[in-house]
Amino acid sequence: MTWLIVGLGNPGPTYATTRHNIGYFVADALAERVGGRFSAHKGRRADVLEGRLQGERVVLGRARSYMNESGGPVASLMTYYDIEPDHLVVIHDELDIGFGALRVKFGGGDNGHNGLKSIRQSIGTGDYYRVRVGIGRPPGRQPVHDFVLKPFSATERKDVGVNVEEAADAIESLITRGLVATQSDFNR
Repeated sequence: MTWLIVGLGNPGPTYATTRHNIGYFVADALAERVGGRFSAHKGRRADVLEGRLQGERVVLGRARSYMNESGGPVASLMTYYDIEPDHLVVIHDELDIGFGALRVKFGGGDNGHNGLKSIRQSIGTGDYYRVRVGIGRPPGRQPVHDFVLKPFSATERKDVGVNVEEAADAIESLITRGLVATQSDFNR
C-alpha cells in the first residue's frame, strides 16, 4: 500500500522561510532521504516525488496552492494514486504546541487551521494522520496571520533543522511502526 505524505505551506519565495511553511521543510527533508527531487505533477497543482522510505512505497507531495486551498491538490493526488485517508499523512504548523514540540495523531478537528479545513472539505473527512510541528503562539497581541507568515526568529532558526529532522523521523516511524509506538517515542 502506498502512503501519501503531504507537507503544507505556501508557494513562492515570499513565504519560503516562514513558520507556515514548516510542512514544506519536512517534506524537503524526506525528499533528501528518498534521494530525489520534487517535480510538478501535471494537472494536480502539486509537486510530487515517488520513492521508498524505510522500504515503504511513498508519494511525497507539496501543494502548489496557498495554504487555505490545500484540499484540492491533496484530494487530486489521493484520487490519482488511489490513496485512502488512512494512508494520508499531512505535515503542518501548529500554534497550540510550543516551538520545537511535535505531536503525531490520527483524526481530529481543524483547530482553526485553514489548510486542514480545506483538506476536510475536499476529501470529506478529518480521519487521516497529522504530524503537528509546534511553532508556538505569537507574542503579545501580534495577530496570528502575521506571526505564521513571518520567518522564524534568529534564535528559532538555530533549532528549526533539528525540529524538521525529528518530524521526518516521526513520519518514518509512523509508516513502519504505527501510531502508538510513534506517539510514545515522539509526542512531547
